This record gives sequence, C-alpha cells and structure tokens, in this order.
Amino acid sequence: MSNGNVLINHDLHGYIRCIYYPYVGHENHGLDHLSRFGTSVDGNFFWLDHDEVETRAHYVKDTLVAELESDHSRLGISLTMLDAVDQHDNVFVRKVTVHNHTDAVRQVRLFFHLDMNLYGSQIANTILYHPALQSLVFYKGHRYVTLSCARQGEEGSRPDGFACGQKGIHGLEGTWRDAEDGRLEGHPIAQGSVDGIIQLDLAVEANGQQTGWFWICFAKSMEEAEQLEATVRAPKPELLLQRTESYWRRWLGHDRHNLAALPGDMAVSYKQSLLIARSNMDNRGAIIAANDSSMLKGAQDTYSYMWPRDGALIAHALDCAGHHDMTRRFFDFCKRVLSPGGFLMHKYNPDGSVGASWLPWINDRGEPQLPIQEDETALVVYSLWNHHETADTLDRSLDDYEKFVVPAADFMVRFCDDNRLPLPSYDLWEERFGVFAFTIASVFAGLQSAARFAEFHGDGNRQRRYEQAAAQMQQAAAVHLYDERTGRFARALYPLNEGAGIRYTQDMEPDSSMYALFDFGLFAASDPRIIGTMHYLRETLWVRTNVGGLARYRGDRYFSQVQDDENVPGNPWFICTLWHAEWLIACATSVSELTEAEELIRWAMRNALPSGVMAEQIHPFTGAPLSVSPLTWSHATFVKVVQEFLAAVERTNAEK
Repeated sequence: MSNGNVLINHDLHGYIRCIYYPYVGHENHGLDHLSRFGTSVDGNFFWLDHDEVETRAHYVKDTLVAELESDHSRLGISLTMLDAVDQHDNVFVRKVTVHNHTDAVRQVRLFFHLDMNLYGSQIANTILYHPALQSLVFYKGHRYVTLSCARQGEEGSRPDGFACGQKGIHGLEGTWRDAEDGRLEGHPIAQGSVDGIIQLDLAVEANGQQTGWFWICFAKSMEEAEQLEATVRAPKPELLLQRTESYWRRWLGHDRHNLAALPGDMAVSYKQSLLIARSNMDNRGAIIAANDSSMLKGAQDTYSYMWPRDGALIAHALDCAGHHDMTRRFFDFCKRVLSPGGFLMHKYNPDGSVGASWLPWINDRGEPQLPIQEDETALVVYSLWNHHETADTLDRSLDDYEKFVVPAADFMVRFCDDNRLPLPSYDLWEERFGVFAFTIASVFAGLQSAARFAEFHGDGNRQRRYEQAAAQMQQAAAVHLYDERTGRFARALYPLNEGAGIRYTQDMEPDSSMYALFDFGLFAASDPRIIGTMHYLRETLWVRTNVGGLARYRGDRYFSQVQDDENVPGNPWFICTLWHAEWLIACATSVSELTEAEELIRWAMRNALPSGVMAEQIHPFTGAPLSVSPLTWSHATFVKVVQEFLAAVERTNAEK
C-alpha cells in the first residue's frame, strides 16, 4: 500500500513488516521486524498469527486498500481490517471491525504494536507518549512517526492504554509482550532500540459489531506531525479511507483498453497488477524493483533499487495502459542520473544516488571495464519513444532528445566492436560478461527509437547515423548469433580476439531472455530462426512438475530448491513464463491459436498469492513464492502480455 511517499507492506497475518518513508524503497523503518496486532476477550489473548486464527488477505476490488479477515472460531470473535495509505497525506489508516458471534455483550481490547527503526537503524530512537496529541510519538533526526487510535464516532478519543519500551537488548523482546496479560503498563518514554503499543477498548453487543480506528502519521518535524494528526482527526479517519478507495478506482478508469472484452477474472488480475506496480513507484520517479525486506535475512540487502531496465519495461507497460504521469517522472529521473559518458549505471537508490553493485570495474586481467548492463541504457531510449508516442507528446520531447536520447544513442554507437555488435557488458541476470542476445536486441531497439526521435526533430545526420548502426547490428546478429547447425540463435557471444576479423565463441545454452530477439523487433516472431529458438526454449526450460512454468536457464541455482533434477531446469519465473506467452500471441492468426497463451496467462494468475501478488519465482513443487514478493517486473509483464492478448483477440475477431 503506497502513495508514492509512504509504502507499507504487511504479511498475510496482517503484521506490518516494511515501512518506507519519505521515499518508496528508501529508509526502511520496519526492517522486516514484526509490528503485531492482538486481541483480548474474556481473559483470552491472541495475536493474529495464533494457530487458531484463520486469516484471509486480499485487496478491496480495484484499489490498493487491503482487506484482512481474521477469525477465531473457538472464541466466537472475528476481525475485519481495512488498511490503506492515504493518497493525499502521509498517513496509514487501519479500520478494525470486531464481530461478536456469541449471545453475550463482550468487552474487547485491541492492541496495535509498532516496531520502528528510524532511518533504517535500531540505534538512538526515541518513543514517548504525547499528552496533547494523545498519541505515541517516535522520533529521530528529521523523522517523526505518530501512532493513534479512536472509537467509531467518538470525539476526542484517546488510547485506553499504552506502553513505550526497548526491544532486542537486555533480554527484552518488546512492548508487545506487555499486552499478553490484557493490559499495558503505561511506560511513558524509552530511548535506543524501541517499540511501542497502544490499546483501544470496544464494547460489542451480542451478535453485533463495533469499529475502531488506528492510524500512523509520517512527518519530518513535530510541527508537521501535529498538523497531520489534526488533519486525520478533523474529518474523521474514515474520510481518508473513502477518498483513497475512490482515488484508485478513478486511476484505473484512465486505462485506454476495453477491459470488458477480457474474461472477468483476467481483467481483475490485470487491474490489480497495475495497482501493485504503481505501489512500487516513488513520486520522484524511481520505479523500484521490489520492496520485500525478507531478503535481509539472506544477503543483508534487498531489491529496493531502481534498475533502469526494470523501470523502462515497467514504464512501457504503464504507458501502453495510459498512465503517463508517473512514467514521465521516471524518464526525468533517468535524465538526472545519466552519466557524462551517456550510459546508465547498474542500479540507483530512490533518491538518485548510485545503488550497491556487484559488477566489477576491472576484468580478470586487471584491465578497466564499464560495470554496466548496456541493455539498461538502450531500453530507456526504447521506452521513452513509446512514452511520447502513446502520450501524444512528441512535440514536447526536444529536451528529452537533447539531454538523454542523443548522449545515450551516441554511446551505443561508440560502444561497438568492429563487427558492429555491442562490446561486452553484463547480461540482464547480472551473472555473465559477454555479448548477449538480449543486449543486442535491446540496443537495436534503442538505436531505432533514437533514429525516430532524430527524424521527428529534423536531425537528419543523426537519424542516418542511428539507422545505419541499427541495420549493421541486425546484419551482424544474423551472421554471428545464429547457428545453422542447430537452427537456433545463441544466448551469447564471447569474443576470442579484438579488432578486425573479430571472432566469437557461441553460447548455445537455452535462456528465456532470448524472447527479446522478436519482442524488440530484431527479427520477426514468425521468422523460422525465431520459431526454432522459441520451441527449443519451451522444450528445455519448462518445469516438468505439477507446478509447471518456465525457468530462466538450465542449471539456475538462484534460490534453487533441487539439485540435478532433469525435470527442473530451475525455479519457474513469472516473467519467463509470460515471455513465452508473448511469442505465442505474436504468432497467433486465429482465436484458437491463443489458447496456449491464455493458459500461460492463467498460470500466472493461479500462482499468485490470494491477494494477487506475484513473486519473482516460485517453488517448483509447491508453488510457494520464492525470492521477493511482489516483483514489480512480474506485474508489469503480466500487464503487457494481457494487453497484447486483448489486442490479438480483437485483431483475430476482426479478421473473421
């Protein structure tokens, strides 16, 4: 749940795990620590992850409002929680409706626990009870966070209990333990590694229900926090929830496609994917790959970065949907961070600084090399053309052309060997250094897009230069990348020498990213060489279990769940499976020929979480999400493939 400044993630129990502010993906104040929610009734206390509690989590239809239904059948109590990040103010709101399924009036106590680590650190935080606000306040430096509550319809409501304390030091687990006896000790302040909890009491009629509200305000000063608290309390927190629901439905209403022509469940998944992709976009332009801090347990780093490639392809899908406002900010971000040499770096933080990287600046011989993936520069140019074309803003593209397209395209022209193929860089999987099919196709598309910009702006010399470079690259790919013996393209070329007469070793391993050869226009989808390649990818990379789906490549060990299983080349990935659907759609000449593509789209829908969230990859035997979840690229790819499926349905129906 996000408004572009605040991003809140919680797990399927309703526990908050990630809290980002003031950038989406930057300064994680949650650090994957659990912020819990508990209930006390008739002397019985339970947290939402109790074994007897059954929880269902999903989004309210066509919104980024989360709905969690938690039922404790033995105690005859259930909770319905609606969570949202307000679209206008930096406030998280939770509406809790308690349902009493017994014939007796009951006193129910609700406990909202918050574990804050301001600036992403447990050091030197302060939490206190603020008597004027009647709220808990966390602060450090220029970060202020308040936690408040109220009963439905009650003026001047205050917490019925609170506690401030320390956690993770001196054997202390946190103030959440204080709630388990059904009452809080009221400690007014704590410093260091801290957390806090507030209590709200509700009297619930027999077989009735009662509602309480909790909210969290995010600010950069105490004065701003006080203003936000007043904003929430004046119109009542319910208004924030209502206006946020309305906002997201209006936002989806801008889609340029006739979604009524899609199967109903596919249209629902399409819209949810658009919303989830939007949730990972910062208001200053960074499109974040994923904001799942569970990754911290493994590598002490996350996916909370802006990869230009991911961002470009995500922007492409949103532009095709008609959401040009956010993608405009992404391209402005790319203009700001473009290097003087005309290329983009590996990845960036949401504030525009260069992100952590594992791409070395020297090769095995100790010689300097650019630590880049060239496709990341090329695909931004490619998607920028699509942005202006779909938004009908080419007449306002001169600044983009001069400040981004020209330096980037000039770099791509220079960064070529004597055969006019790209010089070696890292592949999209960030594992190999060479000349890759995906990179060649990306650079070809980038150069073609640059030539279109040059033509529009009357820059004939550059137009001819970029067109010639693209044509030479296409010819060189046909010669060097294709293997006549096997009848398919190579994944990569590894140069054997330099200068004139350069030769390569072909890497013939199957790799799902080779879909780019047709998708970025280097060769037609119906080209026999592409057909041979795509059939081979389907044959060798399909996961032969009950789960199915396509792996990235054979022997993929990233989050691998099996070793040396001929039926499992790697874990199935959402993007890889959907890429094959794209090719099937591109080749279809009748509605009946779309059946297999539709089944792959439905594979993605089946393997999403009940909330609609799609991970990066899934377990080959159980289908459980692996790595980050959600992956923004998974959702954007789903959006793009459904758009192409819809266009193919309309096209083939028109041809009948």
